[in-house]
Amino acid sequence: MGNGTSIGKVRGFGSSRHGPHHWLMQRFTAAGNLLLGMYLVFAFLMLPDFTYPVIAAWVSSPVQAIAVALFVISTFWHARLGLQVVVEDYIHEAGSKFAVMLVLNLACFGGAAAGLFFLLALVVQGTSGEIAAAASQGAIQELMQGMQQGGGF
Repeated sequence: MGNGTSIGKVRGFGSSRHGPHHWLMQRFTAAGNLLLGMYLVFAFLMLPDFTYPVIAAWVSSPVQAIAVALFVISTFWHARLGLQVVVEDYIHEAGSKFAVMLVLNLACFGGAAAGLFFLLALVVQGTSGEIAAAASQGAIQELMQGMQQGGGF
């Protein structure tokens, strides 16, 4: 075992066992992004229009909300994995690498948290809008029944 060459310095240390897992996770998140992205595109195309109330009502459905939440999580996780490889490959100083990885993690986790928060806000607003619509519809029906019975307003 020589110490003069780069390969000689690392021979005998074995695998770090992190590469295959990282590579697989990148592929799994890419496949998840592809499938969820295709589903969301086709689901959006099936909507009658793209106005805010229609989108809010659509995303209030549990299936749609879960699909969008999974897409947000998977997209930011995939971005973090890919950018981590770039940082590890191209930033060589330990202090700089730590600082960039810290900023990268904060940005990815912050972006995912913001995306999930905004999704939750849409779901709550869409659900409360449906409840308000149902309540007002119920009030209108009660009013109509009262008018039919001769009670008027």
